[in-house]
Amino acid sequence: MKYGESTFDILYLLFAILTGLIILIRRHSKTDALMGFAALILGLGDSFHLVPRVLNYFIDRDFTWALGFGKLVTSITMTVFYILVFYLYKNVYGKNGQNTKTTGIILYICAALRVAICLLPGNNWFTSEGSVLWGVLRNLPFVVIGAVIVVLYFKVRKENNYLSRLWIYTALSFLFYIPVAVFAPLLPLLGMLMLPKTVCYILMLVSFIRLSKDRK
Repeated sequence: MKYGESTFDILYLLFAILTGLIILIRRHSKTDALMGFAALILGLGDSFHLVPRVLNYFIDRDFTWALGFGKLVTSITMTVFYILVFYLYKNVYGKNGQNTKTTGIILYICAALRVAICLLPGNNWFTSEGSVLWGVLRNLPFVVIGAVIVVLYFKVRKENNYLSRLWIYTALSFLFYIPVAVFAPLLPLLGMLMLPKTVCYILMLVSFIRLSKDRK
């Protein structure tokens, strides 16, 4: 188990980071820049949690603080990732009307709330004492962000072949993530759902790569 999961995590991080770097190096447009930065932030942010998780399997020491700090960083970078995905939506589909501006304000407020709640001491990031209540509180605004992204990309799913399934990947990633984020303190076995959640992220990045290549 530990070898399989560790290999998967390492390959995912390498894929995400390299995808971001390659798209940024070859960028020809703002769209490429958005996709590159989104991939890079996703990979680098997840590395704060996944690297200590992998090391914890093979090194006999207490990684509680490192794992907690990694979860905090990842919680913030995932939020930034979806804000960039929103900007990608605006740029690819040319959505800059009043409705989109209102949607943007909602996303910014939810992102600010999410980050603020994540920074509060009640989350107990640096201890092994997880809290279902705080899991719910910090993820409520995050779920709103996810729901908005799903609706936006669902409405334009027929307008771009490369991003046509992004709404599905986003919806599934949240369906896999939320039970872990909220109830893992009560049932650690739910952590297994992070693997299919990560697969959803990989599929998003593949969509970015395909779109980036098409725009050359």
